[in-house]
Amino acid sequence: MIIAVNTRLLLPHRLDGIGWFACESLRRIVKAHPEHQFLFLFDRKPDPQFIFAPNVKPIVLVPQARHPILWYLFFEWSVTRALRRHHADLFLSPDGWMSLRTDVPTLTVIHDLNFEHAVDFLRPSHQRYMSRFFPRFASKATRIATVSEFSKQDIVDTYHIDSKKIDVVYDGAHDFYRPLTEEEKAETRKHVSGGFPYFLYVGTISRRKNLANILLAYDKYRMEHPGDETRLLVVGSRYWWQDELAQAYEGMTFKEDVIFFGHVDSDLLARITAASVALVYASLFEGFGIPIIEAFHAETAVITSDVTSMPEVAGDAALLVDPLSVDSISAAMSSVAYDSDLRNSLIARGRQRKDLFSWDRTASLLWQSMMCTVGSEIEK
Repeated sequence: MIIAVNTRLLLPHRLDGIGWFACESLRRIVKAHPEHQFLFLFDRKPDPQFIFAPNVKPIVLVPQARHPILWYLFFEWSVTRALRRHHADLFLSPDGWMSLRTDVPTLTVIHDLNFEHAVDFLRPSHQRYMSRFFPRFASKATRIATVSEFSKQDIVDTYHIDSKKIDVVYDGAHDFYRPLTEEEKAETRKHVSGGFPYFLYVGTISRRKNLANILLAYDKYRMEHPGDETRLLVVGSRYWWQDELAQAYEGMTFKEDVIFFGHVDSDLLARITAASVALVYASLFEGFGIPIIEAFHAETAVITSDVTSMPEVAGDAALLVDPLSVDSISAAMSSVAYDSDLRNSLIARGRQRKDLFSWDRTASLLWQSMMCTVGSEIEK
């Protein structure tokens, strides 16, 4: 079987949540199924690290798909022609985008519909494109995969898709997330925070990630605990820095104790996570929330939101907060920092819950969904 895959997000040193999903699931699938040929469709010269096995053939298509007009040209023309030229039996798109002009059986992975629920989570041009095309993608796709029961139900309710057409494949966490010894934690803190303990924020700096309220909550926490020198470490690229986020930061009393790290490599991020007091992941909307599971593997405490998919992923192994309430986030930070029994209990529960999610499981479930996609076409 010839399986074509949209791999445009496999970019060295720039993998985000969906990029990691594609990387880790595809790495396992192509190695587990050498009997099939995989055509990886890139929009630029691929890095050799992403050619995971001899049964992978990289194909570079144009144009580079990085904004709405180019998305349309890439998927509706270049991808469509490539699928026809190479006689693909199946098209897998790990990032939700797909061709509306092909009859090749298609499995698209729609991670979440955050753009359907708030008009300010994305750039206006991106928002308009996705709101226009994703309902059509969902309707056209032979099958849909997604990463949580929450996202599955959201797709059903928002796009009126039959739930039997949607498979939940979940996300996983990377092997390099592990607990550190006390000596390793001290060395990591020395490197990243001058030796001070710190709360950790991980994620692209965008409105959806709710960093403005996290900054305000941290400031409140520090004002309520005189003498506390815990820092706030922010790891993530600055996609958005304006309006309430800029105002929140500039108005902080303890803004000098917020440390911005930008993008860091995976090994360092794993150590940063394991050495933190807690991960503060108070996002407004998530289809899954991979950093929650990574923190479980690193054996650090987790504070996360009580909305969308995050309670489903976290279970009883995190403190759930109202992401719109600065008081709620700040109170959770205080609880984790000053109640060692609570913190240790959260870590112990996270240690158990982490085994429910792995990239091996993701790859297995995604492969099953791929086979169902081909089977659905045969049954027709």
